[in-house]
Amino acid sequence: MDGNCGCSSGSTASIGVTPEVTPKATSQKGLPLPPNEPARRDRDAEHNRVLFRHLLALNVLSSPGAGKTTLVQRLLQDRDLISGADPLKSHYVPVKAGVIVGDLAPDRDAKRLRKTGVPVVQINTGDRCYLEADRITQAAQQLDLAALNLLIIENVGNLICPAPYDLGEDLRLVLMSVTEGEDTALKYPTPFKSAHAIIINKIDIAEAIGFKRDEALRHLRLVAPQALIFELSATTGQGLASFYAYLGQAIFQCQAKMDPN
Repeated sequence: MDGNCGCSSGSTASIGVTPEVTPKATSQKGLPLPPNEPARRDRDAEHNRVLFRHLLALNVLSSPGAGKTTLVQRLLQDRDLISGADPLKSHYVPVKAGVIVGDLAPDRDAKRLRKTGVPVVQINTGDRCYLEADRITQAAQQLDLAALNLLIIENVGNLICPAPYDLGEDLRLVLMSVTEGEDTALKYPTPFKSAHAIIINKIDIAEAIGFKRDEALRHLRLVAPQALIFELSATTGQGLASFYAYLGQAIFQCQAKMDPN
């Protein structure tokens, strides 16, 4: 894996990729935003980048039912397996994670993730189908950020609405499942174009539903050539090792940048 983690750099991460800059957001009704609104959102995102400069901030996006919460839960349960390591495996950094969960109203996902023993903060977005950087700042105040080296932001279950919003993350991870079809990236290109990494989830049932893997990969590489692609099953654990290695190295890079010794 090449590139830098982007921690404390004042810019989005570039772990082997350079995602397309996300478009400026409009209002939910598609109306132009007030002139100062995009600038405010940019400032909020930059503020978070400074706030998160010592850790890896991961923004996870997906459609409802793609397996986002299952993946996050699995990551937290397996966090000892993700211990950040340099490429030579000579130094290890134990993973100390925290989670911010966005949901329209219920806290079912937050309760589920708290069972892993990791601190979790819930953001109820009401009728908004996305998270914004200022809400992340507020939620982060409820976490002991100094004790963390990994912050997972589980975005609202919506593939489209959250895509234009920069939360100040280092890595943007977009999840799709085999049940969504091979042309998901063609139909909804925006989130994939802004992704650092893409996960094809539920590969354990791919054959049973006739998922055309080669076609899906071709579409993903066409829409998001900058992104690394991982094929896995968050339920069975198949394919997780390579993603854990990627995540672990990203965490290590962030820590090494803050403490070069």
